[in-house]
Amino acid sequence: MDRETFHTCCSLVKIPRQSYEQFCSSHFVDYIEKKDFSYSRFFKNYLLPNHPCVFSRRFTEDWNCRKHWVTEDGKPNFQRLLQDFEDTPVPVANCNAREYNANPKQILPFKEFISYWREYIQNGHSSPKGCLYLKDWHMQREFPEHNVYSTPVFFSSDWLNEYWDSIEVDDYRFVYMGPKGSWTPFHADVFRSYSWSANICGRKKWLLYPPGQEEHLRDCHGNLAYDVTAPVLQDKRQYPHRAEACQPLEIIQEAGEIIFVPSGWHHQVYNLEDTISINHNWLNGCNLDIMWQFLQGELSAVQREISEWRDTMDTWHQHCQVIMKSCTGIDYGEFASFLRIIANNRLSFLSACSGSSSSSSSSSSSCPRQLSETLAALGPHHAAFDLQRVAHILECMLSNEDFLRLDPASLSSQPEGLLQQIRDAMRSAL
Repeated sequence: MDRETFHTCCSLVKIPRQSYEQFCSSHFVDYIEKKDFSYSRFFKNYLLPNHPCVFSRRFTEDWNCRKHWVTEDGKPNFQRLLQDFEDTPVPVANCNAREYNANPKQILPFKEFISYWREYIQNGHSSPKGCLYLKDWHMQREFPEHNVYSTPVFFSSDWLNEYWDSIEVDDYRFVYMGPKGSWTPFHADVFRSYSWSANICGRKKWLLYPPGQEEHLRDCHGNLAYDVTAPVLQDKRQYPHRAEACQPLEIIQEAGEIIFVPSGWHHQVYNLEDTISINHNWLNGCNLDIMWQFLQGELSAVQREISEWRDTMDTWHQHCQVIMKSCTGIDYGEFASFLRIIANNRLSFLSACSGSSSSSSSSSSSCPRQLSETLAALGPHHAAFDLQRVAHILECMLSNEDFLRLDPASLSSQPEGLLQQIRDAMRSAL
């Protein structure tokens, strides 16, 4: 991040997001063609305002997977893929079956899925087994030595994977492989994160709705639509507000292109051809406030659901946090731990940059090499911006009644102390 961008952002408390009206009346999205496009332009024009865009195939042309996973005629290279992953267990969804608002999954050997895919193509893209879709496969975590792609700098400020890598529990880096006709139902991404998705081969059709439009796509019981193209949505008795929704932003993504899906944009995706893609969910200081709003909404929903037991349970508030984590994947306590790790990494980095003490230098060196390189590439202004955003959310949490009800002993560190550390560091940085 350059100095000008930092000074533009450093006075922001609430990030101003322009109206999404332009996307309701226009079916055009910005296309970034040339590789000399700067990170600062992406930050100001897309991350902060939360607007989508598409990057050309030039941004993926050097990836090993585009060279080795694809045949000369642009099809999936089944032979090479089997050579690399033959016996690997992979998650496979059935697009013809519905389980709540998603597709049920099973674990299959990779070679069995490829055998199915070949038969599916030979049978005119049909099978009595249904339309199977390998999705949410943590290939990068399982095979880091393959080095099949590199995260573009635009998406490298990735707190979500930075945190989960640090606790070695999970990650949000996925490979998707599916035949023509496979699809993903209507949804928004985990924690209302950003996502980026690169087509290694094949083509996708995306239907995107700006934040807020999904409220018009709920049925009379408040349930979100499963398939926004289904004829049942035209029934005003079942979907009384459907007519109020704008038309979706429709994007055809070609092989090699990368789509940036902003925070909280609901979407539905189709594979128009046999397709392989790489997808990351990620978030950072630009959409941290959206994640915090989402978590508050999730907790409120749980509290409403079990409100009748509020006065009869001494541990009702703790139970709400437990239920929230089981449904959402995170609770307020873990969110505080998440912020602590992100902040400490940047405090150490800034301290090492200033050479203020040998102890902080050694703390910085404890960061994984890749994270250290990312922080260095983004620069100290970006780290300072990140800390500002963490501080703002910590201040919000410390005025939140539900957060203040948490047992202080359950927190890995006290947010008041972290907030003071950030303020002290920012006085030096600014």
